[in-house]
Amino acid sequence: MIAANVLVRSRLRIHQSFIHISANPVRSFCVLNRPPPNYTGHVPLTLIERSALAVGSAVTSLFNPRRGDLIATLGETTATPFFIYRLRDAMLSSPTGRRVLHDRPRITSQTMSLQRLRALPENSVGRAYASWLDQEGVSPDSRDEVRYIDNEECAYVMQRYRECHDFYHALTGLPVMVEGEVALKAFEFANTLLPMTGMSLFAVTRLKPAERSRFWQTYLPWALTNGLRSKEIINIYWEEQLDRDVDGLRAELGVERPPDLRETRKALREQRKAAKEAQKRMGGLMVD
Repeated sequence: MIAANVLVRSRLRIHQSFIHISANPVRSFCVLNRPPPNYTGHVPLTLIERSALAVGSAVTSLFNPRRGDLIATLGETTATPFFIYRLRDAMLSSPTGRRVLHDRPRITSQTMSLQRLRALPENSVGRAYASWLDQEGVSPDSRDEVRYIDNEECAYVMQRYRECHDFYHALTGLPVMVEGEVALKAFEFANTLLPMTGMSLFAVTRLKPAERSRFWQTYLPWALTNGLRSKEIINIYWEEQLDRDVDGLRAELGVERPPDLRETRKALREQRKAAKEAQKRMGGLMVD
């Protein structure tokens, strides 16, 4: 029933579009003759505007990867015309994805009670999500609204992907530092094919030599293997998985956790510290 409603709604929108085109004379789309928005917050763009925003946001976010607004803009301006529709079609081909499109849930601090999630069992999906947010100092309200995708339904798909990003972090255990974000973006690229996630891999150039080596040898192979093997993560109805054992969900999706990046970095720091102390002791013995 839900699948039929979603398909009927999509066909109705297409039919209405044809009616609108036939009933109105064709007008050129330019900066001074911008069409009305298709949904609240929508900003229609010309091809030149879209291309300029894509290039500008790509270059600037490379030098400042913490600018989430620029990464969001890059994601929207490069997702059309093909990639966001592919992701939407992946949702339509899944019973769960169709229910998400029908219900259109949002992930915010109002819809997700973090107090309740923190009280869930230790290894539950909800508890893992809340613990990750607390550890990384992240809020579910930090995601920008979609503005530059013309199709209203595809705009929701992008919004859903964006708001589920922190669940992907919790699922994989990857932190928000640049090294962890690049690894997660590689996983997302293999799974979603969104161009922004692939372009984010250029941030590897900002990593230190040891971090780059670790990415190429460990995290990139993990990301590609798990991203390609996993089910479409956009189809997860996270709101219905909160009480579930997170390891069980990983097994069902076909996702293995990568080596704990924070623990790896901590162990390497301790090794370097121990080596320096040993070197100092050796220097003191030589002086004596």
